[in-house]
Amino acid sequence: MSFQRQVSETMRLGILLALSGGLMDAYSYLFRGEVFANAQTGNILLCSVALSQGEWGVAVQYAFPVLAFGLGILMTFLIRQRFRNRTNRIHWRQLGVLAEILLLTLVAFLPQQANLLANSLISLACGFQVEAFRKIHGNAIATTMCIGNLRAGIHAAAEFGFSRKREDRNRAITYFTVILAFALGAVLGNLAIAQWGTWAILGSSALLLVCFGLMFFQGKEGEGHGTA
Repeated sequence: MSFQRQVSETMRLGILLALSGGLMDAYSYLFRGEVFANAQTGNILLCSVALSQGEWGVAVQYAFPVLAFGLGILMTFLIRQRFRNRTNRIHWRQLGVLAEILLLTLVAFLPQQANLLANSLISLACGFQVEAFRKIHGNAIATTMCIGNLRAGIHAAAEFGFSRKREDRNRAITYFTVILAFALGAVLGNLAIAQWGTWAILGSSALLLVCFGLMFFQGKEGEGHGTA
């Protein structure tokens, strides 16, 4: 059975995922030793600087999340290849979202002495999210980082300035909405850390649980997941 749009490409799901992405990044940076969960460019930069200064222990703190992020992408590819053509009631993306929820819930129980493990687990979850959810309304988009969305959003807005086409305007709105959702997620993360400390990451778990349910119930109503 085919559907016009996959649940994974809807705006409401993209907003929830971006809120979770912003919260994860704020949590890892503000509470887990100033390491990025999503912004691997920053981690690679800081790792390289630490290596140049001979600070091997510091370099490891940034290197492992980068490796975990890459592992998350690889695992997502393997899950997709394994389950994409199955007609199970649960879609392969939902399996990954459940894995994200479990990983982030585990992080909530880790003390700050285990920040290396905590940040690596968060980056592993982010690797899944960035690989599994790559489009909204057919537009290539990321819910765990902003630089690509910012470029595409400005480009779409500039296109609209010349073309006055509705699709260009809507594309720009989509990108900037996701950026704002990510920023709001970071704000919520900061507030949650001040209130609950290590348990703040459960906010991301809760958002992802809503995503899981949304995908399931919308799938039953007819939007479907597709096989992609």
